[in-house]
Amino acid sequence: MPVSFCAEADRPVILWAAILASSMGFIDSSVTSIAMPAMRVALEASLPQAQWMNAAYLLTLSSLVLVGGAMGDRFGIARVFSLGILVFVAASLACAAALTPDQMIAARAVKGVGAAMMVPGSMAMVARAYPRDQRGRALGLWAAASTLTTALGPVLGGAVITLGGEIGWRLIFALNLPLGLLALWLVRGRTPGDIGKPGVRVDLTGAALASLGLGLMAWALTEPGASPLIALAAAASLAAFLAWERVAPAPMLRLGLLRNRTLAMTNIVTFALYFALNGVMFYLPMTAVSAWGVSALDVTAAFLPISVLIGILSAPAGRMADRWGAGRLMAAGSGLVACAYAGLWLAAPLGQFWAHVVPMAVLAGLGLGLTVAPLTAAAMQGAEDGEQGAASGINNAVARVAGLVAVALLGRVAAAAYGPGAPGFGVRGTGPAHLAATGAAFGTVALTASLMAALAALLALLVARPVR
Repeated sequence: MPVSFCAEADRPVILWAAILASSMGFIDSSVTSIAMPAMRVALEASLPQAQWMNAAYLLTLSSLVLVGGAMGDRFGIARVFSLGILVFVAASLACAAALTPDQMIAARAVKGVGAAMMVPGSMAMVARAYPRDQRGRALGLWAAASTLTTALGPVLGGAVITLGGEIGWRLIFALNLPLGLLALWLVRGRTPGDIGKPGVRVDLTGAALASLGLGLMAWALTEPGASPLIALAAAASLAAFLAWERVAPAPMLRLGLLRNRTLAMTNIVTFALYFALNGVMFYLPMTAVSAWGVSALDVTAAFLPISVLIGILSAPAGRMADRWGAGRLMAAGSGLVACAYAGLWLAAPLGQFWAHVVPMAVLAGLGLGLTVAPLTAAAMQGAEDGEQGAASGINNAVARVAGLVAVALLGRVAAAAYGPGAPGFGVRGTGPAHLAATGAAFGTVALTASLMAALAALLALLVARPVR
């Protein structure tokens, strides 16, 4: 990209626009999980519909995020970034105004499309705005600010939901309007060098096949009465996607990267670990609010330690990975997460949020703080020079797909463990029967997550050499 991408005086402004936009994308899933109990009551949504409210966003985001980066190269990063913000904000307003579960699911799917254009562009725009000798510091500021907003976002969302009454959950979606408009105003007219590259191809066929395959997979896992033919169609679509990526002139997924053993194993570890994390973080607020009498604000105490400890420990964990090997840190951190979620499994029948759940969240945060930076380092180690961006994109897409599969599959697991009685898992109720059934349901979710985190720890030992 030419140096004239933006003027020197505009670089800090571009940085703040990227921070605002990426923050909206990063906190969406956690805030939506906290708001889900209130949304289910207001929209009279069933458990499968609640799963789709989350899955619709992850589905479009995970299947289009790699294409979003290519669109930025083709049409101009700032242009696609700005379009993504517009789509994301418009879909957020549609979420705030939704009157039925179907309306919410559709709005969430469109919101994922906006995020797929917005999130990749935020980091790329900062990287291209600053010269090479200043780029590391700028990206460090972007990462630090994004981490801080990710940590504080659920707390702010919980406060708005708790204090806002019946419309509190709608307000958390409406808050994206001023943030998005501010980001658009900051970036407007400040990137005259953002001309794009007409020769860059965008893999729309791959995006369509990936979206179809992941959508059918989510349907097969979410809907209790889904036909086996849906699962077969999902497998066929995903197989067609992989076959197309082998021959596509500009593939969104470079399959050749996965021939590297380190990169392939790192992505398997990523899938197992983020399956565990997303499964617990989605169903914990639903459990705490519906059966344990915890407010939406208080439930953020289970989210805050994770974000804070990742922010504090990522830098020292990266240095330790350089010295001892990324795999060992990943194994140790994933092992702590497995222990934490095993503790949640044992404590679930008691329903003691502050005495049992919050300490286990701190332990999980400690484990994730030791894992996230080495995981990124291992993904970068597995890529050749010039392909680190593609490797990072694949790793992020794997994490999103893991969340999609976890929420879809564990909802059926929780519903089966809860049993056929009323009012149902995740629905507000009272009485010892509801408390016991909810504890059994969430305990099963936590146990499954613990086993997945333990699997991640074992597999991480295969990525044991130092990253240098």
